[in-house]
Amino acid sequence: MSSFEVRGGKQLKGEIVPQGAKNEALQILSAVLLTAEPVTIANIPDILDVNLLIELLDEIGVKISRSNRHTCTFQADQIDADYLASDEFRKKGGRLRGSVMLAGPMLARFGKAYIPKPGGDKIGRRRLDTHIIGFEKLGARFEYDELHSCFKLSSPRLRGAYMLLDEPSVTGTANIIMAAVLAEGITTIYNAACEPYVQQLCQMLNRMGARIRGIGSNLLTIEGVSKLGGTTHRMLPDMIEIGSFIGLAAMTQSEITIKNAGVEHLGVIPEKFQQLGIQFQIKGDDIYIPSQDVYEIQTFMDGGILTIYDHPWPGFTPDLLSIVLVVATQARGSVLIHQKMFESRLFFTDKLIDMGAQIILCDPHRATVIGLGRKQNLRGITMTSPDIRAGQALLIAALSAEGKSIIQNIEQIDRGYQYIDERLRSLGADIKRVVS
Repeated sequence: MSSFEVRGGKQLKGEIVPQGAKNEALQILSAVLLTAEPVTIANIPDILDVNLLIELLDEIGVKISRSNRHTCTFQADQIDADYLASDEFRKKGGRLRGSVMLAGPMLARFGKAYIPKPGGDKIGRRRLDTHIIGFEKLGARFEYDELHSCFKLSSPRLRGAYMLLDEPSVTGTANIIMAAVLAEGITTIYNAACEPYVQQLCQMLNRMGARIRGIGSNLLTIEGVSKLGGTTHRMLPDMIEIGSFIGLAAMTQSEITIKNAGVEHLGVIPEKFQQLGIQFQIKGDDIYIPSQDVYEIQTFMDGGILTIYDHPWPGFTPDLLSIVLVVATQARGSVLIHQKMFESRLFFTDKLIDMGAQIILCDPHRATVIGLGRKQNLRGITMTSPDIRAGQALLIAALSAEGKSIIQNIEQIDRGYQYIDERLRSLGADIKRVVS
């Protein structure tokens, strides 16, 4: 198990390019199973979760040709559909929540799919009901396969249907879309997620020959086709990384330029960091954050304390609430962070309190941060990364803190951020990876 040794308190400076979007990658890479023709994907993030999914695709029988670490051509013309029922797939797929995204394409093209118990972050219950109910409405049968100790979906032929999703699940919406594009007839999905990554998936599928209307809205209409062809696709920059870098610059009083940030796809993310008092300039597709001594949290117009909460797109993404929380610790003023979606995601605040932050954990979903206004620096401690996003937040805290911090279980950070230590060193950070 590896750890990061960080000596904080250094101002950083320079340019950084965000990686390809992790959350988009898990959908897009699964979609290559929908065709026997070659599909070339560019700007793939070189991170543990994505590489594990590519490894699973290889073992299913997908031919993979890498022109470089970030560009691959996939051809799914000789697939072993029963591999998903094997012990090997169950063990590997159980480590990666994104493995559930293989179910929609496999069910659509081969009439059967297997789902292991999902892995991923330990941030509370993450149910699959939306996926399964959607598949059942398309005509799939869902049962527990005792022989293979996993869930099985089967259908000789999917048929289009109307469905109102119980929640606008991003992965649920994407999985149902991938099943519906090859179903017979018309599928209507209401209360669909409309995140940029879902839009990217729909646009890619349409280039492959799918017929999807309503892209970017919460009402999708899909006319099933008999087969799909190949295409090329480039993933968006990772909006979570971009938000993390904005927060990093503010916390460390650094001058950083985020290059090729895909600004038009960031939604309300820039606005939320501005509400924390962080100044930046958008120059074309770049974001320039100047060194800033003090940043002050805004209040509501009536003087009430600012509340920042997660909400389905175009609301604020839950993946950045951990970053907003840690950035607020050195702001001037107070903010209430309301994490609605996951009941365990704020538990990492105990580590920030140990570092000297003033945080009141109201309950599993809400935390009030009283900003220190740089009157008192955070202090370095030894801590453990509980999940991808909290791990990155703790890393930002360590880079701004006085003294040495040790962050253990950094495999969680590596799951979502490629070469993060190397890229931060290029900005002047004092960070070292220690392999134990």
